[in-house]
Amino acid sequence: MSSFYALIIGASSTIAKAAIRKFEENSNCIGVFAVSRSLYVPSESTKTTYLECDNTESGISEVCQILAPLAGRITKVLICNGILHDESIMPERKLEEIRASQLEAVFHANSVVPMLWLSQLLPILQGDRNTQVALFSARIGSISDNKTGGWYSYRASKAALNMLIQTSSVEYARRAKNVKLISFHPGTTDTPLSKPFQRSVPKDKLFSADFVATQLLSIMEHVKMDNKAAYLDWNNQPIEW
Repeated sequence: MSSFYALIIGASSTIAKAAIRKFEENSNCIGVFAVSRSLYVPSESTKTTYLECDNTESGISEVCQILAPLAGRITKVLICNGILHDESIMPERKLEEIRASQLEAVFHANSVVPMLWLSQLLPILQGDRNTQVALFSARIGSISDNKTGGWYSYRASKAALNMLIQTSSVEYARRAKNVKLISFHPGTTDTPLSKPFQRSVPKDKLFSADFVATQLLSIMEHVKMDNKAAYLDWNNQPIEW
């Protein structure tokens, strides 16, 4: 493996932090850029540069201007942004719980923000070196796999993200042939995002963030570079769109 830079967007998430540690330990990784809405510097490694971004179009543009001198050298990108619940949001279990405000908030975090990054990163990722971009989706975003219903806004926002990834891959294939887009399902991971829903998860199906990060980085390293989007789970198994 040749030397590279890594970019982690949504760097405050538990899995993102684990991925940052993995990249810091990788001797081929020259440096890591970690982007989050709130600036924090938990790592003592000199490899990682932390950048603050509010995920608006102008804010993303400013970060991309900082990254521009490294165009063609950033070959590992993780876009980890997303929301399942917060103080005012929980997955809807029935139609009566649908609220426009929740739909808009969840779609913005899970679909709009990742797409804004994917669109503005294009000129930075163009080059001759194989580059992988993993966007955090979920199996629940699979339309063909939907057998249980519920979780309307989260499920639909991930399905929308998958369509945006698929559509972007068509244009990336023309304009950045070196880039592979991956819609990644991490499985149920022991993070604050899954905390309220862990009770029903078998112990062997509740993964550590370190395990998921290791799996993802291995998938990115070995994925087929074919100018097509891939929808993969933590075990490198394809998911039907």
